[in-house]
Amino acid sequence: MQAIQAQHHGDTLSLEQIDDLQANQDQILIKVEAAGVNPVDTYIVAGTNNYTATFPHTPGKDAAGTIVQLGAKVSGFKLGQRVYCAGTLSGASAELCLASPQQVHPLPDCLSYEQGACLGTPYATAWRALFIRARSQSAETVLIHGASGGVGLAAIQLAKAAGCRVFATAGSEAGLALLKQQGADVVANHHQAEHYQTLQQAGKVDVILEMLANQNLGDDLPLLNKGGRVVVIGSRGSVEINPRDLMARDACVMGMALANADSQQLTQIHAAIYAGATAGFIRPVISQSFNLADTTLAHEAVMQAGATGNIVVKVTD
Repeated sequence: MQAIQAQHHGDTLSLEQIDDLQANQDQILIKVEAAGVNPVDTYIVAGTNNYTATFPHTPGKDAAGTIVQLGAKVSGFKLGQRVYCAGTLSGASAELCLASPQQVHPLPDCLSYEQGACLGTPYATAWRALFIRARSQSAETVLIHGASGGVGLAAIQLAKAAGCRVFATAGSEAGLALLKQQGADVVANHHQAEHYQTLQQAGKVDVILEMLANQNLGDDLPLLNKGGRVVVIGSRGSVEINPRDLMARDACVMGMALANADSQQLTQIHAAIYAGATAGFIRPVISQSFNLADTTLAHEAVMQAGATGNIVVKVTD
């Protein structure tokens, strides 16, 4: 089988020919059709942000494909079934991958394999941030700061389906157009100095999903309604805030890492994702698609500013 591998942190990703994988009695073997590429995948390869890996390392947490082998102790799945993976045991950027049953979920027929490869990290992150951490309710206003990437677009779809009013920011005209197309009620270009004024004029915000807290958090807090909540999904450094902005509003700032989700939460999250996809309001947006041999380019693309959707690797043409 072909697989992308790195031999050490910071290594160049290369396409290698390795032995085919085999599932043990507790595992599922999947023929990968597409692999999702998320920033966390690049952090693991680089060994940054407290991430590490065992080597040789095949990157990728998210995959979609068909089941080709079931361990003797695995139940609830069948050979040939279309599935997506939210995490793998062997890495998604390969022709075959191993996963535990807890990592594998049915892929609705209404979604392509490439769309399925965008569910595991982006949608699970957005759902946990909105509904488990922030406890968002219908009729609340949600601001998604940096919303044109995979997690942000997922959050727009989920929040709108839940009956929330959605404010969203992006850094390009293409990004703003995409946010409007996805149903955002108010959009603003976060590269423009007056974008906070635009948001303030639109009304108070109950929940903020923050993708770049080190840059935005101090300015986010004055936008909050009483009882407002900020969920920090991404940050690349430290930030200074005025605690009185929290005190005056009985507001709070909380962190969110998908890795902290327990098994009960993951069951809840992926049941909701399946239901949302089947109902038609979960529709992953693909911005760029790369061949397996070009996985390095996909890892570079996912870290570039101005995202307008998800990055995927097509493993099977």
